[in-house]
Amino acid sequence: MNRAAASYIYTLEDSATPLVNGFVEYDDDGTIVRTGISGDPSSEVTFYEGAIVPGFVNAHCHVELSHLRGKFRKGTGMAGFIDQINELRDSSSREDKIKCLAYWMDRLWSQGVSAMADISNCDDSFAVKAASPMYTRTFLEVFGTEPEDCGAVISSVLELKRKAGGMGIDAAPTPHACYTMSPELLTAASAEALKAGYLSYHSQESLEEEEMIMHGAGAMYENRRRYGMSTPPVTGRPSLLYFLDRLEKIHPAPFEEHLLLVHNVCLTREAAEAAEAVLKNVWWALCPLSNRFIHNAVPPVRLMREMGLRLTVGTDSLSSNDTLDMVGELFCLQESFPEIPLGEMLVWACRNGAEFLSRDDVMGTIVPGKKPGLVLVDKLDGEGRLTRDSSSERLV
Repeated sequence: MNRAAASYIYTLEDSATPLVNGFVEYDDDGTIVRTGISGDPSSEVTFYEGAIVPGFVNAHCHVELSHLRGKFRKGTGMAGFIDQINELRDSSSREDKIKCLAYWMDRLWSQGVSAMADISNCDDSFAVKAASPMYTRTFLEVFGTEPEDCGAVISSVLELKRKAGGMGIDAAPTPHACYTMSPELLTAASAEALKAGYLSYHSQESLEEEEMIMHGAGAMYENRRRYGMSTPPVTGRPSLLYFLDRLEKIHPAPFEEHLLLVHNVCLTREAAEAAEAVLKNVWWALCPLSNRFIHNAVPPVRLMREMGLRLTVGTDSLSSNDTLDMVGELFCLQESFPEIPLGEMLVWACRNGAEFLSRDDVMGTIVPGKKPGLVLVDKLDGEGRLTRDSSSERLV
């Protein structure tokens, strides 16, 4: 039997309130046995100053883009960011790409990420994921603005799915975003995702995206036109409603499948209410450091909390972030929304992500019988809140 005690134990089972001066006992394989309050913290064999939390679930990452760290200009907006992706995506050899992503997979694990919803556009990450102790569900993201390319794109991504499955990786196609896909491809990719039961979608990430869909204008619209690409239909409504319309081409609402809407920087009450009305298992991913990197903006978290949306947290990629650090993402949220308790943010970063991935029977909470991983978050302030120096370290 193993035992660790800390200033705070966040079990996240029924409450976001921690056990103060608590302990957790676990078997050699990491299975939780019990938790409780320590009668005398000074007598504990192992006592940590900080918080012990369940393993994190990184709800949105592009680990295959790790070779792009430090190569992108900040504050370019989405149109400028896409130009940089097109220019730099293949600026490293396959060998270097795999070396970088392997380093960051190991680092994510050591910092306490127990599961991850990862985006892939190729097979670079497959062997590393197959060998990693971290659980990953891989979303095979597709692009294509021309309707006539839809069939070929779907055939190609289904071949990638077969390769991932052959390596023991849970993977399926998923759509990228409204502005990189023809209406036909958006529906076809979504249909493949729904067959698998999981869909991840970049939604309302930028004002440029909204201007394109709502008004047929803006930097992104002009970017597409300049390169001779087809553009999505102009609807006069938020882009999330356009996505919902395309989903209903697949089957009528309601949708019971697990859907993750990522970024949500421009989310409105109208769009959120429409999504919640028809998506019965929807989660909303926050990637605040990436949003600041590209747009110097963050999602409307106060509105999202007021509406009771199920939030998750992701790091996005090293093309739009300086690091892949879940604690850094939480500190960014704390800076922007200081009224949010740490425990609530940990629910987003641990339990909710596990629920989206249907891994909540194993991880997400520190509960007897589960094997969530145990993570130390250190350098908290006197009130138990994150500081700029806070970091995370896997204990189990």
